Amino acid sequence: MNKLAGHFKQLTWLMGFLLTVFVAGCGSGSEGGGSTQPAVLGVALTDAPACGFDAVNVTVSKVRVHQSDSASENAAGWTDITLNPARKINLLNLNDPTQPNFALESLGETPLAAGHYTQLRLVLVQNGNNNLPFANSVVLSAQPNIEIALDTPSAVQSGIKLIHQFNVGSGQRVDLLLDFDACKSIVTHKNGTYKLKPVIKVIPYELNGIEGFVDTALLNSHVVVSAQVNGEIVRATVPNANPTPDPNRGKFFLARLTAGVNYDVVITADGHATAVIAGVPVPSSTSTTIVSTNSTPFGLEPSATGIINGTVTLNPATDDEAVFVTAKQTLVSGPTVTVKSLAATLLTTTTLIGDFEYALTLLPTAAPSLAPYSATLPITPTAVGQSTVAGIYTVQASATGYVTQSAPNISTGATQNFNLIP
Repeated sequence: MNKLAGHFKQLTWLMGFLLTVFVAGCGSGSEGGGSTQPAVLGVALTDAPACGFDAVNVTVSKVRVHQSDSASENAAGWTDITLNPARKINLLNLNDPTQPNFALESLGETPLAAGHYTQLRLVLVQNGNNNLPFANSVVLSAQPNIEIALDTPSAVQSGIKLIHQFNVGSGQRVDLLLDFDACKSIVTHKNGTYKLKPVIKVIPYELNGIEGFVDTALLNSHVVVSAQVNGEIVRATVPNANPTPDPNRGKFFLARLTAGVNYDVVITADGHATAVIAGVPVPSSTSTTIVSTNSTPFGLEPSATGIINGTVTLNPATDDEAVFVTAKQTLVSGPTVTVKSLAATLLTTTTLIGDFEYALTLLPTAAPSLAPYSATLPITPTAVGQSTVAGIYTVQASATGYVTQSAPNISTGATQNFNLIP
């Protein structure tokens, strides 16, 4: 574990890793009788907070690109970046964009002909290959000294298929950023096994975002900061936890957000009430909006906590989908925000298929604090007028291919079950 590892323990928030694809012009060549300049394809890696893991490891052997979205793994026409040897990467070592180089890890580059591309594949090494029994694995926060193999189905071993169209013109540079949501990509089984079911989307590459500081006293309480729109988490991060005298200690940077959108910044920590800064603008693809400084960092009020738990049944039943359960709050004269989200656990102690259980723990029972964004700092969220929503949540269950269900006005200590249908 690196020096930040202790800070990542028992995080119960979304985690993703970002695969940065650079296409930069260089050299010269010809295609279709005309003179063209081939590009260069390069790859780097980063991520955001995990949910209950000390480590999420993947071993990358290759990145592939093709002009046909239907090309099979053995088709002609692939352009590859090959890592030799394959590289095992703990994604949690890369989740703080306030670190040098914004926590990107380069995976290499290769020449790429100009043209129209529609498919990318990220190829992982299979567990047990090349003397790597734990090529892909997780380490639980509750069992920090035990590495558990992460099952990678055959479809993943042949390359995680990504359909996304982009053009590479002669001598041009094209930047793509792929968000691999590792938390949503891990299906947890009650028998202690874990399966990789990749969830990946393309996000803006330009470096913009929302910057601020939290009180360093919160850093031992698993503080998480997220940018949300209509209660959906767009980006989440943890503050810089480098030891003093690092001036960035307590700093957070919600990087690479869609420009022209207003975001709700949500701050949570174990044993503390939630704080929300509503309507934070990110005007352009290169702008950074500052919401607090190290001299006036955000603090959170202490709070007792509670739990909401239950089961989720998929009908028709399947054990191959990941199920997610979220606790949301709608603030008075404010937005709806996600306070906690987790992947439900697949039950394997019964013969039933499609049954999951969840436990949303450490939910604050104190009233959340709210403040509208202001360019004049400091911004000071307060709990004034929020007493009616204290400890009250809307619980939501979802799975790919099934209709999301919501149960409003659920108090901590309650049990809420769901039955999801297509």
